[in-house]
Amino acid sequence: MNQLFQILMQQPSGGEQGNPLVSLWPLLLIIVVFYLFMIRPQVKKQKELRKYRQSLQNGDKVITTGGIYGKIVEVSDQTVVIEVQDQSRFKIDKNAILKDAKDLGEKR
Repeated sequence: MNQLFQILMQQPSGGEQGNPLVSLWPLLLIIVVFYLFMIRPQVKKQKELRKYRQSLQNGDKVITTGGIYGKIVEVSDQTVVIEVQDQSRFKIDKNAILKDAKDLGEKR
């Protein structure tokens, strides 16, 4: 066991040194995979959500981050006023709107 440990811990012979780029390939591959499968789709999703929030109009049915279903009755730069089923109105930030309720097939 001790002899195996010594063999594994030996430095390569003085004349031969490995190419440092070869040792970086796995790290570069991991970075590319993370970008393609995690970062890029998330950025695309955020861009679509930002575009959706900017295009909100009166009468759109939406769902908030708190799970409130409502219909937009007033839109301003940073906020919207939504009306829920019992005629209650809430003023909420546009960033609290997740998606269009029509996507879920909600019938009201």
